Amino acid sequence: MADILVDSDVILDVVTEDSKWYDWSAGQLEKLAESHTLVINPIIYTEISIGFDRIEDLDQAVPPEFFRRDPLPLEAGFLAGKCFVKYRRSGGRRRSPLPDFYIGAHAAIGGIALLTRDTNRYKTYFPKVALISP
Repeated sequence: MADILVDSDVILDVVTEDSKWYDWSAGQLEKLAESHTLVINPIIYTEISIGFDRIEDLDQAVPPEFFRRDPLPLEAGFLAGKCFVKYRRSGGRRRSPLPDFYIGAHAAIGGIALLTRDTNRYKTYFPKVALISP
C-alpha cells in the first residue's frame, strides 16, 4: 500500500465543510484511503490544530486509524531550508521557512505523493513530487 501525504488544506476542507472544496476533498480522501495509507506529519497536525480548542477534538477529526502520523525526517528539514534559500533569492519576502517547504520536503524525501489543492509552491520547489490535485 503506497503512502500519500495529505496537506492540511484538504483536511480542513472536510472538517470545515468548505462550500467550494468539501466534495472534492472528501471524495479524494475516501477514494485514496481504499488503496493507500494516508499520512500527516507534525506540521500538518499543527496547521489543522488552529481550528480546535481541545486536542481530543482534533484527534477525532484526524483519527490515527485513518491518518498515520509520521515524524518529519531530519533530511526534510535540510531540504526545506535549501528550498527556502532559493525562495528568498528569487524575491520571497518571508523570513522563516513556510510550512509548505517542510511538507513538500517530507514528500520529496519520502518519495511519496502529496494530496493538496495548493500546487504552485510545490510545483516550483519540489517538481519531482507527485501531486494529487484538482
